Amino acid sequence: MEFTIKQSVLRDELGYVNGIVEKKSTIPVLSNILIESVGENAIRILGTDLDVTIRCEAVADIKQSGSMCVQARKLFDIVRLLDDGDVHFKKEENEWVNMTCGRSKFKLAGVSREQFPEVPEFKSVPRRISAGVFNHFIQHTAFAITNEQSRFTLSGAKFVIDGGTAKMVTTDGHRLAYIERKLDGASDEPMDALIPKKALMELVKISKDAEGDIQFGEDPNHIYFEVDGRLLITRKLSGTFPNYEMVIPKDNDKTATFDAEEMRNAIRRVALMADERTRSVRLTIKPNEIEIGAQSSEEGEAQERVTADYSGEEISIGFNSQYLQDFLNIAGASEAEAPVASETETDGETVRVKESSNRPRISFEFKDGNAQTQLRIAGDTNYDYKYIVMPLRI
Repeated sequence: MEFTIKQSVLRDELGYVNGIVEKKSTIPVLSNILIESVGENAIRILGTDLDVTIRCEAVADIKQSGSMCVQARKLFDIVRLLDDGDVHFKKEENEWVNMTCGRSKFKLAGVSREQFPEVPEFKSVPRRISAGVFNHFIQHTAFAITNEQSRFTLSGAKFVIDGGTAKMVTTDGHRLAYIERKLDGASDEPMDALIPKKALMELVKISKDAEGDIQFGEDPNHIYFEVDGRLLITRKLSGTFPNYEMVIPKDNDKTATFDAEEMRNAIRRVALMADERTRSVRLTIKPNEIEIGAQSSEEGEAQERVTADYSGEEISIGFNSQYLQDFLNIAGASEAEAPVASETETDGETVRVKESSNRPRISFEFKDGNAQTQLRIAGDTNYDYKYIVMPLRI
């Protein structure tokens, strides 16, 4: 095989594929990528860890058709440091690959095409969803996916399409993130699948700059996502996802609202004095304010107050501070620019006028100090987004 390709084009496509290639796999060939010629003007690049596969195509000048299989990380590290220009590849009979770009020359060890695993056969992708909407789903739920490998059914997101509505739900057993939205022109064909976290993260990468739709389909074992000519295939998680509807509170009759950024910054500061094992902070909800406190028997304590809209009885609730910060980081990510202070001159005196801001506010809904609490972004009419977190005993 022999071909020439632009360095910038190859760098971008390798960046997408390299994300799913195993760095330290027990199957050595999985640390490689497969490059194949497609006609006379394109190459196809594939990487897989057997659970997730990414296939990209790029324009190239094919001198001799064929395929090559080379070490993914090493190739990516080299290509991103090359000068902008044409990169020339030529495979030798012993599977090694010669690569040149300007004055740079490299010789890379390769393996035979037959050693690279067969990827699932590409199926049709009859459904579609806006790339922006799907990325919003992932970014607002993925942080609640468990990191415990033993909890297999919780190591991904439940994705449901039914009756023109899409839902995504994640949980780690201590908290739950739920998001729902009506889809314009959605397919009537229902779907209910568990998507692994790794596939979701890689899908965000390949679709973050897409302005159109993500097309997707499924077979009994896999889901296929296609966006801007790039294909991601992921194996579905097996097992039964917990009954999340039982966790969503129905009788939280008390609500406090507050500024997302103000609360986020206050918790970050107070949590510095929290017990390292439990990371617990105490929220005491009082009329017109919430008091955040934390203490450690070895290091000391901290306390801070945040203004809130609340007029009920005083209640104290304990939380893992990291669980609150994860939600507040996401809730504040779409905020408008901070207020800008302008100056006007009146009778020789300069008066500073504070402009209004559209920073998000959080609706903090609770019943008492022992029941699960629900947090929402107040005034969000585009998505039905809920975050439920279990309290800690304090």
